[in-house]
Amino acid sequence: MLDCAIIGGGPAGLTAGLYTTRGGLNKVVMFEKGMPGGQITMSSEIENYPGVTGHISGMDLMIPWPEQCQRFGLKHEMSEVTRVSRREDGVFTIQKSDGSMDEAKSVIVCTGSTPKRAGFTGEDTFFGRGVSTCATCDGFFYKNKEVAVIGGGDTALEEALYLAKICTKVYLIHRRDSFRSAPNTIERVKNTANIELVLNAIPEEVVGDAMGVTGIRVVFNDATTRHIDVPGVFVFVGNNVNNQVLMQEDGSFLCEMTPWGEVKVDLSMKTSVPGLYAAGDMRAEAPKQVVCAAGDGAVAALQAIAYADGHH
Repeated sequence: MLDCAIIGGGPAGLTAGLYTTRGGLNKVVMFEKGMPGGQITMSSEIENYPGVTGHISGMDLMIPWPEQCQRFGLKHEMSEVTRVSRREDGVFTIQKSDGSMDEAKSVIVCTGSTPKRAGFTGEDTFFGRGVSTCATCDGFFYKNKEVAVIGGGDTALEEALYLAKICTKVYLIHRRDSFRSAPNTIERVKNTANIELVLNAIPEEVVGDAMGVTGIRVVFNDATTRHIDVPGVFVFVGNNVNNQVLMQEDGSFLCEMTPWGEVKVDLSMKTSVPGLYAAGDMRAEAPKQVVCAAGDGAVAALQAIAYADGHH
């Protein structure tokens, strides 16, 4: 039986692996069906990870992490976990897509979330080359330039305000004429001089060249179109939380979740189920930054060690 099973191999999962093994748990396996590193490996440049200076890609940042973890005994199993359940005796069962199963005393789930795509032409082609889903990560690259933001919820408006401090102009493109956001946020957007609202408009195509994005074409409700010259397009139309592993056979979740499918945790990353922890982008209120995911992983790991000490 494993002391701890870690589901997911991004920054949260890898840090959890580092801390659990270094902290004395002997049998720790990180289940990650692909290469470890997580979503951040898609980023072309990282500037806001503490201690990292100079030009470094998300992939370069993550390359040394698995090796560091494995030095302390973390095992990486390239398996897809389909379900985590808990028996009445408190033991967790880890079911895998090949039909096999593992047992574990504790589980840290770090399966992350995936930004939804808006679905316009060129979105995938230029992703990471002008199309982004993270203003905190990529906004600085557009300092003193113009950018477009797509979306009408809280995140889209908050990120538009964030970008407005860095960029000369922000075009906020939304398919309706009203926003689904907090009234004070809407008011701030409307009162920000360099945010132009492009309403009743749907992004149709992002265009660009070998260097990246050069502009976006939107189509309005009346079928007219407009081309906007921008080198950066930020898409904020929601996230899909990768919570499938927590869904039980009867369709319920193993632990308490938010209405949006995020895992409810306390400050110790504890879920409503003893011995089960969630870290990184899949937890409620996650800031979706590498440094925060790593911190979550460390916190969850320390809790898992304490839990193991009390359950010999």
